[in-house]
Amino acid sequence: MTRQIYMDYNATAPMRPRAIEAVAAGLAQAGNPSSVHRFGRLARRAVEAARETLAGAVGARPAEILFVSGGSEANNLALKGAGRARVLASAVEHDSVLAAAAVERIPVDREGIVDLTALERMLNMDSRPALVSVMLANNETGAIQPVAEVARIAHARGALVHCDAVQAFGRIVLDLPALDVDFASLSAHKLGGPTGIGALYMRDGLALTAQIAGGGQERGQRAGTPNLPGIVGFGVVAQQANADIEDMRRIRELRDRLESGVRRLQPSVRIFAENAERLPNTSCFAVAGLDSETQVIALDLAGIAVSAGAACSSGRVQASHVLRAMGADPVLAGSAIRVSLGWQSEERDIDEFLTAWRALLARHAGAAQTETAA
Repeated sequence: MTRQIYMDYNATAPMRPRAIEAVAAGLAQAGNPSSVHRFGRLARRAVEAARETLAGAVGARPAEILFVSGGSEANNLALKGAGRARVLASAVEHDSVLAAAAVERIPVDREGIVDLTALERMLNMDSRPALVSVMLANNETGAIQPVAEVARIAHARGALVHCDAVQAFGRIVLDLPALDVDFASLSAHKLGGPTGIGALYMRDGLALTAQIAGGGQERGQRAGTPNLPGIVGFGVVAQQANADIEDMRRIRELRDRLESGVRRLQPSVRIFAENAERLPNTSCFAVAGLDSETQVIALDLAGIAVSAGAACSSGRVQASHVLRAMGADPVLAGSAIRVSLGWQSEERDIDEFLTAWRALLARHAGAAQTETAA
């Protein structure tokens, strides 16, 4: 059987063994954390221990962490619950931000970095209370945004700031007070934790309108029985986050090895956000005319899992709004694939990817020659 190689960590990371153990222990633990009896108190203690660990990992206080079902819910809670008349978001945000409200899109440059001058101009055009949402690191290209500068500009004009930090957590240092944001979205499964659990950081002194009503959980900001197994699993991977960042030096070397290899095989390759500061684990690149879906399928048949620039929930490949916002030619954008690495990645994964991609390029060139001859 062909060795299976996973290179889609930005979609989700394989669960870490310690997280699996923690989730299993949580599943075995009886008691609703909202109950006052002994079982409930023990469950509550486990939830609060995880909250404290997560808060410490991002420079927050435990009371500033709200547990939710994932990054998408955290984004929706911040954008809808803040109650601001205007929502401005960068044009390269995750769909869960862009679809959460009537968003005014802030343009980005060719590297995918938000245009701060445009942001300032847009805020000055309308004095209504606003919320600005800019992600810390892009899920497709890995480009890292100047969030602290966004916060400075926004706060000077009375706007609140939300940051989707889902892709950044565990890959670069995440100090939320230093970024000076009011809200930040986090998720466990990008770190090798369980799916279905995330968190929203909310700066002390702020409040949100709950989007899920029916109980007083999470200080009245989010109703529903806490997901105890997910929360304790999140706590485990949050504790691992700083060690993960140390490992990113090794991951960056693998990413750079991959990019050198694809450029050697095809000098015309376009590596998106190449000249920007990027996450060390992410590479999004394209060869014009080599269709994204064709590459994803061919690599999957070779035992290698990557993704196209963007995929909708049904799994069908669709055009990337991120690459369009960066001004990429539509044909080139339709040829993009994303390789994202993580804790299980190793050198031979890169070598086997390059071998498979070389064969793919050769088949593509052969098909193009046959078509030309015909």
